[in-house]
Amino acid sequence: MLKRWRTRILLFLAVLGPGFITANVDNDPNGIFTYSQAGAQYGYALLWTMIPITLALIVVQEMCARMGVVTGKGLSDLIREEFGLRITVIVMLLLVLVNFGNVIGEFSGIAASLELFHLSKYISVPICSALVWLLAVRGDYKSVEKIFLVASVFYIAYIVAGVLSQPSWHAALVATVKLPPRSAWNNADYLFLVVSVIGTTIAPWMQFYLQSSIVEKGVNVKNYAASRLDVIVGSIFTDVVAWFIIVACAATLWVHGLGSIRDASDAAQAMKPLAGPYAFLLFAFGLFNASFFAASVLPLSTAYVVCEGLGLESGVDKRFKEAPVFYWLYSILIIGGAAVVLIPNFPLVKWSIESQALNGILLPIVIILMLLLINRKDLMGEYVNPHWFNVAAWLTAGIVIVLSVMLMVQQFRH
Repeated sequence: MLKRWRTRILLFLAVLGPGFITANVDNDPNGIFTYSQAGAQYGYALLWTMIPITLALIVVQEMCARMGVVTGKGLSDLIREEFGLRITVIVMLLLVLVNFGNVIGEFSGIAASLELFHLSKYISVPICSALVWLLAVRGDYKSVEKIFLVASVFYIAYIVAGVLSQPSWHAALVATVKLPPRSAWNNADYLFLVVSVIGTTIAPWMQFYLQSSIVEKGVNVKNYAASRLDVIVGSIFTDVVAWFIIVACAATLWVHGLGSIRDASDAAQAMKPLAGPYAFLLFAFGLFNASFFAASVLPLSTAYVVCEGLGLESGVDKRFKEAPVFYWLYSILIIGGAAVVLIPNFPLVKWSIESQALNGILLPIVIILMLLLINRKDLMGEYVNPHWFNVAAWLTAGIVIVLSVMLMVQQFRH
């Protein structure tokens, strides 16, 4: 019995990475800002979203992991082969636009977090962009994955910050399992934040990156159960972190009436006199870690998608000469994103809103294409979605479509 469990644990550790990394990197500066704003503006009233968000994330990510394990191909590869080059190019163009907007947001997070420690963005952004570039260009898949896994673990800083903020644990736990009163849905700002909190958790790039990294890691059908556990653990951990970010801001900013913040660094700065220097340091460090982490993964994800979709060589295990398009696109996204942040008075908030609107258009398309692919018996064999899973997946897709449209409409109104 002990030997069997030891074997299972070793197998899980062997495939740990893609699911855990993908889920955690979604807690980027935009995500942290959204969760912080939810806690600062409405206290514990949005914690109920965490359970359904986690279930939806598990459903979508598990489908990607299963397709990668069974087919040995990335998502954009499958889309090109099954739906043609035209649809693939449209999806890729939308994804590049959305991800470039997000990369700008990541470097903005790096700048804002280090400015809290009095380091100018004109120093921090060029140095960090060079480190991000070197990470993939000079590394291989195993070393890059290990660094990403370590970065994922540092999200624990937000859990500790939440504890140090001394929240009302009873109120927080009750709000997690209790739906809000019907009157709350008449508040347009509350509805906008509900949609934003849900929409910031499941992003199109995540599905492409997860499947590509599973393929590059060489995970096969024999490791499917361990890979699925990797996805589940990653999804739960990332949303536990999100829960604690909301709690930390509710226990400090909301309690003291500081409802509105402009970005995630505002939340960290406001915490300093309210929860003490340690909570401030942890929150600020968490923001830097999340920003640097996401600035590394998002350009990689985009380069994977484009090269797979066009049938070109890709992967950090390849040399620059072996995968030039992959590395050039990765480089352009990093250099471009960093350069934009260094432009004085660049409208970062407006850019972020417009990129999220594109995200709202793309996400339902990606989920529907995934569902069409995973239900093809000639492609997936015995690993097609079972009936109950199909119901859950289509329900998730339907909810995401409605919420994405609502988010897009709300953002255009604002």
